[in-house]
Formats: sequence, C-alpha cells, structure tokens
Amino acid sequence: MYERNILLGFIRIHILYHASEEKGIYGVEMMKELERHGYKISPGTLYPILHKMRKDKMLKKEKNLVNGKIRKIYRTTSKGKETLKKLTLFIEELSQEVL
Repeated sequence: MYERNILLGFIRIHILYHASEEKGIYGVEMMKELERHGYKISPGTLYPILHKMRKDKMLKKEKNLVNGKIRKIYRTTSKGKETLKKLTLFIEELSQEVL
C-alpha cells in the first residue's frame, strides 16, 4: 500500500512531463508510456488521476477529431508547468542522494 502511494506520485509527475510536450497526451497513449516504464495502470486508475489533475488545474483538456472519433488531449497548464519545474529540482537532488 505504501509503495503504491509513492508510485502514484511518480505517475503524476510522469503525466505532467509528457503533457508538457507539444503534442500533449491522451489516455491510451499514456497507459502505454507508463507500461513501457514498468507501471501497470488500468483506465480505472489513470482517468481519475487525469480528472483530479484537471480539477487541480495541473492539466487542461482539448477535444480533437481523429479518424472520426473524439480524442481527449491533455496538456500541462502554466500551473502544471511550474509544479513540474519545482518537482524536477527535488527529483534531481533526491536522485543524486539516493543513487
């Protein structure tokens, strides 16, 4: 349980990072990206995280039409970018100490 809480924090940071890229992210793509890094996450876990991050104004959502379907693209807000910048400094310092 304790490990899961820490990993959920890492997942949020990972989401902020990829959502800050120019193209943004969408749910299925993000699940694949997280899996590539060893995180097995279900839609039932990911989408509540994305919704909470929107509510907290870390992410904004856009709807794009792709192949006749609406795709929800998430991008980092200015608040999310500032948070990511602060967290990156903490991660850098912590990784130097722990590793």
